[in-house]
Amino acid sequence: MKYTELKSLLLSFNEAVISFPFDDKTAVFKVSNKMFALVGLESDPLAVNLKCDPEDALILRSQFDAIRPGYHMNKEHWNTVTINGSIEQGLIVKLIEDSYMLVVRTLSKKEQARLGIKQ
Repeated sequence: MKYTELKSLLLSFNEAVISFPFDDKTAVFKVSNKMFALVGLESDPLAVNLKCDPEDALILRSQFDAIRPGYHMNKEHWNTVTINGSIEQGLIVKLIEDSYMLVVRTLSKKEQARLGIKQ
């Protein structure tokens, strides 16, 4: 997966937007002004920071060398997923989906309804 594909996937979620609040090398993907993914544009190989349930984060890290505690993030709630071909694309998509939904679930019921999320 290349950055252009990853970017398209991240922006395919309802009302997902991209911004560069830190610098011009770190793409931040948000929903309702809350981060659900960060991508270092100069990472080689490509990597993405994703929010994750703390228990799931530990399990994933133990199963995949390409999943580590979140770089420059709260290590309990974020993973860095290196996209180097060692993780199936379907799992990467699921991890992105999970990250998006973890953030959306913290929003008010009204905001969730506006986004079309069923309670």
